[in-house]
Amino acid sequence: MQKNVFDTAFDAGGKVSSGLTATTIVSQWTWAATLLQSATVASKYGISGPFWYAAGATIQILLFSIISAQLKIRAPGAKTFLQVIRARFDRKTHITFCVFGLLTNLIVTAMLMLGGAAVLTSLVKGLNVEFATVLVVAVIGTYTFIGGLGATFYVSYFNTALIYIIMLIIMQKVYNDPDNSSNPLGSKDIIYQFVGCSVGPAENLDNSYLTIMSKQGLMFGLINIVGNFGTVFVDQSYWQSSVAAKPKEGVFGFLLGGICWFAIPFAFASTTGLGYIALSAQQDSPLLDAASVDAGLIPPLIAQKLLGRPGEFLICVMLLMAVTSTGSAEVMAVTSILVYDVYQVYLKPFRMVLDSNTCILCGKARGRLAVLRDKCKCESMTNCIACKNDDKEISMCKRTIKPQYMCKTHGNFRIYVDYLLRLKNWCLMWTVLCIIPLTVLLKILTLHSKKVSLSWLYLFMGILIGSAVIPIILCMFWEKLTGPGMIAGGICGTVAALIAWLSVSSLYSGGLYDFINNTGKELPMLIGNITSICVGGLVCVLVSCFQSHKKGSGMCNETWELTRDIDSPLSPWTELYATDLGLKEATSLDCRPDLEHIKKTFRMSSVIAIVGGLGCLLLLIVVWPTTMIASGVLNNTEFNIWVTVGQVWAYLAALFIIVVPIITEGMDIVKTYNENTKVHSEISVDKRRSTMNIKNCVSETSKSKGKYKEKSTLAENDINVTADKIIDSDELNTVNLI
Repeated sequence: MQKNVFDTAFDAGGKVSSGLTATTIVSQWTWAATLLQSATVASKYGISGPFWYAAGATIQILLFSIISAQLKIRAPGAKTFLQVIRARFDRKTHITFCVFGLLTNLIVTAMLMLGGAAVLTSLVKGLNVEFATVLVVAVIGTYTFIGGLGATFYVSYFNTALIYIIMLIIMQKVYNDPDNSSNPLGSKDIIYQFVGCSVGPAENLDNSYLTIMSKQGLMFGLINIVGNFGTVFVDQSYWQSSVAAKPKEGVFGFLLGGICWFAIPFAFASTTGLGYIALSAQQDSPLLDAASVDAGLIPPLIAQKLLGRPGEFLICVMLLMAVTSTGSAEVMAVTSILVYDVYQVYLKPFRMVLDSNTCILCGKARGRLAVLRDKCKCESMTNCIACKNDDKEISMCKRTIKPQYMCKTHGNFRIYVDYLLRLKNWCLMWTVLCIIPLTVLLKILTLHSKKVSLSWLYLFMGILIGSAVIPIILCMFWEKLTGPGMIAGGICGTVAALIAWLSVSSLYSGGLYDFINNTGKELPMLIGNITSICVGGLVCVLVSCFQSHKKGSGMCNETWELTRDIDSPLSPWTELYATDLGLKEATSLDCRPDLEHIKKTFRMSSVIAIVGGLGCLLLLIVVWPTTMIASGVLNNTEFNIWVTVGQVWAYLAALFIIVVPIITEGMDIVKTYNENTKVHSEISVDKRRSTMNIKNCVSETSKSKGKYKEKSTLAENDINVTADKIIDSDELNTVNLI
């Protein structure tokens, strides 16, 4: 069926396993900044830097599992989070958050390419930014163009597996290679000896790198926590991962993916960052200047010192894997927004409909808003005989120009879908090509004295997009939320954050004239990020409460009916969940189970998401750091335990990421094979039964024919005898007359 080509490009069939979902989440969240910036904060703040980087950026993924469950329950047919906003609110609200969504993708892509280009040009002699960018863009564009979101999932598995393997190799060289005379490190004791004697930041406890009690580290952690909410909840790529899996698989995928991802910045950054401090202590001077550290060049330096040229090659591969995986997810996210929320809504819609309850095929109302005599009766193309005939004709046609669809119900919309499929390819191509000038522009900025570093951009992103976080979360939970409330929260939060950020920056020496240095300090960034998310949420709630009180209550149930109306007329979401929900008429566009039935069916997924997300949040943000405060500065034994925890976590995460997706995908293949075998066997049995029935009918027919012939012969004999008697009687009468 042609429908699968377009739908699968954006939802991968909607049946992605939890293992593959977790792998994809790890891949999407492993930016170049994850590998580079986490090592930077480790070299600046000591062990508190990697911990707060990992903990502060993991909780968003864990909490997103709650949103994932709600999305699949209240808007199971949505492909983007912006479709939910459009179904609930007006055009202005939808456009406003389309801007936020695309801005988020722009910032994330900029960070990816800026970090990747910085390291590649520093490692490869004679490699310029333009050529490196074109190579990365070619890789991203090729497999994303060919396979869509499905290819992104499988390539992400390969890329993530390589990242973990390279991470484990470097960890072994730093901590578990004591007998190698050419290795300047090689054991935990050597690392502890040199890091322990190094003078850390003045605001750390006892000026030590080996303590969690770091004021700057804690401040960075708060910025990290607040800022990363925007890059997860406003980034369409994570919503795509939720769309591509069923509720249970999506929840487990996000929870397990977040736990596995924690190992990358925690273990890898601790290894490279502390290794850098130890090597600098050995030669009694920093190995890199401050600009190179902010550019994220610590990991390649450590790899080169310990492994030589192969180490540089491994870091290049590691960064390419991170950039291509996240880059392809961002390209697909931008494309889905352009196709679903820009082109289909504003540029060339198939049919101008007033709301999502109107059937896009016939223009009639469905379900609760329909009049019985003028109600939509359309069905999906799954069981449509005319569509099957159209597909058969097209597949058998060897000409370049294929025959038109003849189905009166779905034919015109299928022509429109084919057009969207071609449009999707063009959007992919232009989105990929736009990465090149963006990267070149950023690189030009970094070459000037007032440069924009990877560290500065990482801290700044939450100021711009953090205000959209709470409105988007409330859109999935709060019935009384209003469109003007979302707009006011998003815009006011960003404006207030920019004012607060610049105001605090102006208090430092040089004011705003020394723009990059002063605005990049921890305090202005912290104030700006907190202002963005808090003001955005507060304004959104206040405006919505005022409007809800003014208009009166009600429409609570209708709110989620609007979001449940989001659907594809060719393959409705009821078909995907027919087995889970026990639906018998899943192909009908007007046949949907009630919301309470769906909540009851997927209640366990919601409970697991809430308990798992909040439980891990408390563990990482409260329990773990509180426990470490009692330790103060780590001694040798405590440091060995700290490193061992990171190593074990990394090995277990690598084992899960590499093995579990293979097992789950293998189980799915076996399950599908068994189902197909069962279907084929049933068909064979039915054929044999049909053949036997036909044979029995033929034999019965032949017997009936034989009996009929015998009866006919007897009847003919009786007729002949009767005729003879009649003739004889006539002759006798004639004689008597004579």
